[in-house]
Amino acid sequence: MARIGDLDAARPAPEAVPGDMVRIPGGTFLQGSPERTLDWLDREGQAFPRDWFTDETPQIPVTLPDYLIDRHQVTVAQFAAFVSRTGYVTSAERAGGSMVYGEQYWEIREGACWHRPAGYGSGIRGRDDHPVVHISFADAEAYARWAGRRLPTESEWERAATGPSYRLWPWGDTWDSRNANTAEHTAGALGDLDAWRTWWGAIHAVQGPMPQTTPVGAFSPRGDSVDGCADMTGNVYEWTSTLAHLYSPATRCDPTIHLVMGRSRVIRGGSWMNFRYQVRCAERLYGDPTGWSNFALGFRCARDVTAVPHVDDNGR
Repeated sequence: MARIGDLDAARPAPEAVPGDMVRIPGGTFLQGSPERTLDWLDREGQAFPRDWFTDETPQIPVTLPDYLIDRHQVTVAQFAAFVSRTGYVTSAERAGGSMVYGEQYWEIREGACWHRPAGYGSGIRGRDDHPVVHISFADAEAYARWAGRRLPTESEWERAATGPSYRLWPWGDTWDSRNANTAEHTAGALGDLDAWRTWWGAIHAVQGPMPQTTPVGAFSPRGDSVDGCADMTGNVYEWTSTLAHLYSPATRCDPTIHLVMGRSRVIRGGSWMNFRYQVRCAERLYGDPTGWSNFALGFRCARDVTAVPHVDDNGR
């Protein structure tokens, strides 16, 4: 008969969690937004119509196993190390430019890429601990493979942001501009697009289209999720591995959203240039995975949980 100690020795032990990752416990949560959130968005008088947000509905139960996700967004320094060791050339570098928001609207800026975030003449000095930007879907996947990780699914991303139960933002249902790097952190409450354009115009006049990112974790712990993930709201948008889809075939939403279903990849989290409404845990945006990038778009990685062999005190 086997002894209890022998059985313990044969059982795989839990994997040690790397210091830069968070273990999210498995279970079932409700992904998406309830109708009451859309009602609230209507009452708020924000700039976007209800049909812009209906792709977040209906809420659906999603069951996930335990998994690991990066505590922070991938930084400039981390991406630079990847490039240095592999010689990787990003989509923006190959294309000769990437998207920035100019004085009035989005435009392709010649030379813009991860190490020239505002185009030729700009640089990344002093930004090692900022999230890397101008990252395409292929760039994010390449880095993740090199790091022995992968991109999170949309469901994994939302569960890490909202916790086991629904909340508007990672810290709760009460907005606090001190908790995240959004436009409202620096500009105060922005009631409409005209106010936003005034805010951005003043920045652009001095700095040009330089991303207004902050060091990762700068708003920790007050802005962290319940599991300890930082910057799930704001700073930079984040790629997920999930192909755009509706939670229900009966959902009616803005026609432009219908057009990207089955083609684009889901982007989450909002960024430094967004209002409070666009950085909610359940907010969904979409990106072209065939090389598109911009100056507010980055990523974080995830990883499956694996068991490691148990080793007893005698090294067995």
